Amino acid sequence: MSSPSKRREMDLMKLMMSDYKVEMINDGIQEFYVHFQGPNESPYHGGVWRIRVELPDAYPYKSPSIGFVNKIYHPNIDEMSGSVCLDVINQTWSPMFDLVNVFEVFLPQLLLYPNPSDPLNGEAAALLMRDRAAYEQRVKGIEHFLYHSLQWQ
Repeated sequence: MSSPSKRREMDLMKLMMSDYKVEMINDGIQEFYVHFQGPNESPYHGGVWRIRVELPDAYPYKSPSIGFVNKIYHPNIDEMSGSVCLDVINQTWSPMFDLVNVFEVFLPQLLLYPNPSDPLNGEAAALLMRDRAAYEQRVKGIEHFLYHSLQWQ
């Protein structure tokens, strides 16, 4: 079996080859940003978020740390810190998963199917449960602002 450092390198290369824009932090492979687009069929469609990823020394046996850098309105994402409440990353991570899974499966699923019963953003959860149309309008308002005011280099 390959060492965790080799696996980190392989997973990062696989992510870069999957057409994601990746920005390295401090010339290492343990911290980087990934530009993530909101999934089709969701109120986040058209938005682009910068996700900070930190890989622990024990990756892939320990999950990556994932956080939204720019603002997003979602019941399971802390509006101030960008922390993500997602079981597959926080509790049920497996070495069978890789970084591409995070960006092609886990985060899109989170944005498509928010879980208001386990919120990090209580206001977003309450609005989603009370008035889904108003929630989606709020999401689209923030996403519209981000799309037009942030320029990725």
